[in-house]
Amino acid sequence: MTPALGYASIAVVTVITVLIGFFGVRVSRTTSDFYVASRTVRPWLNASAIGGEYLSAASVLGVAGLILLQGERALWFPIGYTAGYLMLLLFVAAPLRRSGAYTVPDFTEARLESRTVRRLTSVLVILIGWLYIVPQLQGAALTVGITTGLPRWVGAVGVAVIVGVVVAAGGMRSITFVQAFQYWLKLTAVAAPVVFVLLLHPGTRPALGEAIAGAFPTFSIADPDVVYRSVSLLLALLLGTLGLPHVLVRFYTNPDGTAARRTTLIVLCLLSVFYLFPVAIGMLGRLFMPELAADDPDALLLLLPSAVLPSPWAEAVTALVIAGAFGAFLSTSSGLVVSLAGVVSQELFAGSVRGFRIAAALSVVVPLVVAGLTDSAGLAGSVGLVFAFTASTLCPALLLGIWWRGLTARGAVAGMATGAVACGSAILFGWIGPDGGLAGALIDQPAAWTVPLATAVMVLVSRLDARRIPRGTERFLARLHVPER
Repeated sequence: MTPALGYASIAVVTVITVLIGFFGVRVSRTTSDFYVASRTVRPWLNASAIGGEYLSAASVLGVAGLILLQGERALWFPIGYTAGYLMLLLFVAAPLRRSGAYTVPDFTEARLESRTVRRLTSVLVILIGWLYIVPQLQGAALTVGITTGLPRWVGAVGVAVIVGVVVAAGGMRSITFVQAFQYWLKLTAVAAPVVFVLLLHPGTRPALGEAIAGAFPTFSIADPDVVYRSVSLLLALLLGTLGLPHVLVRFYTNPDGTAARRTTLIVLCLLSVFYLFPVAIGMLGRLFMPELAADDPDALLLLLPSAVLPSPWAEAVTALVIAGAFGAFLSTSSGLVVSLAGVVSQELFAGSVRGFRIAAALSVVVPLVVAGLTDSAGLAGSVGLVFAFTASTLCPALLLGIWWRGLTARGAVAGMATGAVACGSAILFGWIGPDGGLAGALIDQPAAWTVPLATAVMVLVSRLDARRIPRGTERFLARLHVPER
């Protein structure tokens, strides 16, 4: 792999991203344009944009690396990432759109009539966004370091600058076009290595077919820590999706609740198609490059074409893979920065367009510093912990806020705080605590106990505080659940 190839691929996707983003600037004028694209984004465009921002470094690089490293045990990641949207379709998408909110804190304040709930939700949204941006910047650093030979920090800084500029310039309407383009770019990038390897190495087809056919995640009941890790991971991925701020904000851009449901259904189809290819790439890696598992498995997608394909196909496919990987970091980071900028600007800058632009620039600074001070410990694994934290904090508040009239502000605050402390402590202790057995599993995958704990505290405190149920609860719930027509 020549550095010139890496430079050219990154430059092309950057230029296209900036051009599409500035096209959005021409039609972004009002506050509603910047926050929710004036709620006029149609299902197919919105679904492509959701796929673009949701398929992060963990999906494009991390899933293939985990399949290489762990085999069928890692299939819980793509299954959970996709199935989480089924939960969104069933429980959240349409009611959240009907709420009329701009951001998740807007929703919690309107539902519970409490500024305290809003402030805590805002803090959690910002923290979750920062935690999620860090792996994107680490993935960009990995890609730039491998493909160009430049210091890895260049990739992280480059993504941060590009995202900050594009989001600040055009807001939600601008990045909708960017992310929709980048979903299809990423799909092409992960599909190309599989297609060309199967075409140019037909002898691998039977082996790959057998590997995929036999690769359904399994576990033995005799191994309780493996059972626990699998169940806890799946719970984190299923419920964590419901609370991801950059995903939820996209449903506010649909014209109505029906369009939000249709968007979610299309997203399910798009994700199902996409995840076939990282799984296949991981299996190909186990056939052709098993030694990479001991070195840097996240680099499998970047290195596989040049290791397996003949020239000039290797160079062409590698260039496409680099472009797709870099597009993943840009699109996911853009969605996260939009959701953070919306919250920060409303809390600190009165929700103005100018405030949104300042907040967008500020939102990339902290993750950039953290990414520069830390190394990735497996992209998919680190993102999985963000899902566990989200499932333990925002998810119970959203689900109970939408479906249970008994939720109170004190209950929501107590539950979210409990989930944040419990899951955050487990994540921090996981860096120094036990890494084996059931005790290690409880720390490494905390969702199976932190989610029920946060939910139980939320319900119990709300029951004890039943006299403080907001007066407007019935009216607000009617707006959430009665179709617009």
